[in-house]
Amino acid sequence: MILFPTSIIAVNSDKINQIEDLSKAIYRLIIYSRDHFDDDLLDIYLDGFSNLRDLLSLKNAQMEAQNEEEAVEYLSNLKQSLEFVIQEILDNNDFEKEIQLFQLLRLISPETNKIHPNKYRQTTVQIGSHICPEPHLISGLVSQLFFNCSQIKSPIIKAIYLHHELIRIHPFVDGNGRVTRIAKNWILMYHMYPPIFINDATEKKEYIGTLSKSFTELDRNPTAWNEFTNLFFEQELNRLILNLTFLYDSINTIGKARRNSQTTPFDGH
Repeated sequence: MILFPTSIIAVNSDKINQIEDLSKAIYRLIIYSRDHFDDDLLDIYLDGFSNLRDLLSLKNAQMEAQNEEEAVEYLSNLKQSLEFVIQEILDNNDFEKEIQLFQLLRLISPETNKIHPNKYRQTTVQIGSHICPEPHLISGLVSQLFFNCSQIKSPIIKAIYLHHELIRIHPFVDGNGRVTRIAKNWILMYHMYPPIFINDATEKKEYIGTLSKSFTELDRNPTAWNEFTNLFFEQELNRLILNLTFLYDSINTIGKARRNSQTTPFDGH
């Protein structure tokens, strides 16, 4: 397996522009709206973002867990992972180092790390028709992936590219999806975009199907941009647009509630 070159990525620029416009609209709402005061800028953003983060936790638990017990455990691990990521972001640390993969694995999938502490998988894995790279190739491919990501200017494209190729490498014996999604969202959140998550079982099936077809096409021709790889990028952009809209509406709702709760000043009559 070879990683597909970043030079062939050809995403929908209109959607990228829509994402940037929505992001700017959120910051205009926070900064210029009379519902949000100077000393409340961080709080109002975090309140709105917290609503989205709670939704992220719920959706991920629904996608990952097979029963209520697993959901509780997963939510606990996810909470610790998000708290770690947020602290890293506050410390100005973007996701850009291989060691950060293992930090996330220890938090989001501790049972996997316990079996193979701080190691990549030592077995062959197949996803649909895609045979993941042999264990001895993983370390080199992961290093190449981080280098490729460093060459991508757009954090949005970088996050989606990392997601696609890290899943294709499948570096760990288990927990690959969970680690990958947190890593992707770390990049997005560091650059002030909301996280991306799968909304329901139908969307999860679509997500898995698109990735599988993309992998098959890249196995046939690893240096050509194909319709299914393009579709995966499009679907991720659509999910990001949806979550930006949610974040905007959430912050707007918080502002309106604040305005309605304010006492009308005494006018002397």
